[in-house]
Amino acid sequence: MDTVQTTTAVRPHIVWLDVLRLVAILMVIAIHCTDPFNASPESRADPEFNFWGSVYGSMLRASVPLFVMMTGFLLLPVRQEASAFYRKRIPRVLFPFLIWSVLFDLAPWFIQWVGGSPELVTDFFPWEPNPSASFVEALKTIALIPLTFTVYATPMWYIYVLIGLYLYMPVFSAWVEKASDKAKRMFLALWFVSLFIPYLTEFVSRYQFGTCSWNSFGLFYYFAGFNGYLLLGHYLGKRTDGSLGKTLSVTVPLFLAGYFITLAGFRHMTSDPNVSEEGMELFFTYCSPNVLLMTVAVFLLVRKVRITSPVVCRALANLTKCGFGLYCVHYFFVGPSYMFAQWIGTPVPALVPVSAVLTFICSWSFTYLVSKLPHAKYIIG
Repeated sequence: MDTVQTTTAVRPHIVWLDVLRLVAILMVIAIHCTDPFNASPESRADPEFNFWGSVYGSMLRASVPLFVMMTGFLLLPVRQEASAFYRKRIPRVLFPFLIWSVLFDLAPWFIQWVGGSPELVTDFFPWEPNPSASFVEALKTIALIPLTFTVYATPMWYIYVLIGLYLYMPVFSAWVEKASDKAKRMFLALWFVSLFIPYLTEFVSRYQFGTCSWNSFGLFYYFAGFNGYLLLGHYLGKRTDGSLGKTLSVTVPLFLAGYFITLAGFRHMTSDPNVSEEGMELFFTYCSPNVLLMTVAVFLLVRKVRITSPVVCRALANLTKCGFGLYCVHYFFVGPSYMFAQWIGTPVPALVPVSAVLTFICSWSFTYLVSKLPHAKYIIG
């Protein structure tokens, strides 16, 4: 998510990147607006909820990989010493991450302390059907923030990944700077093979390519993970543009193929009411070939966007400034927006987009106001 705040003094402002940021942020918010559809067996047992949760949840998986690709496009190769790079990047995400993680973990206790019911907490945080009202339990979860996140702070999983990518980038960058395009394509090819590992683990063998009960680091381990999206953003972002028609002829089939694989796989897994959380998320895995297809399609297509309106460009630039804070706070607004959308009688097929738009507006407005405070960077990045 650092990409929601990163431009450099030496490069002109990149408007299509602001548009891509907007698309990715809306996707992230909409994904979390599908939580009430997918979080409980009761919701998944409802055919209408199961269908629309599957449709929207499958469509939006490119969100997080797009943020990583933008990071790779903007920051690779790193031009600073590692220590200077860490000092510049990590505090900007670390302090807001800690502040909002603490607030999320205190929320279940606070809601019940002021008289709210456990059911209201679950309306805010659908993945926790039995929330604790204990302040001591809240303090225990806060103490574990350096190691893990909770279902109350669900979006914060990505910040651990982002900080890890920051730590890794100066090391990776030394190779990126010297590697030929052919070498980069070879890395990406090996990374692509690694994207099939979740499916091999589920459907073929628990262990493969040298992994076993005493070893988790198999043949493709060192080419696996989000580092491939980093390199892909760097590689594709520098390619020469083709025509819009040619881009559409590539991106539309890519997206549809990735989408239908994701949708069919998710529907298959959730057809079992006793599916595990890991099984339910299998085809939603960000580092998977089907999600890669959708991500590449969106990235290449949005690159073709051209906006000249000064008003729109200023709004997009402000979104870039507020984006990391928007990401941190938006999960507080998902539950209320969903409840409001239900209250006004929104049809089930429209619940996700309506609550996503409401969440986006509330989150951006809140973050914009906070950005006017002194030392706001410690709160919203």
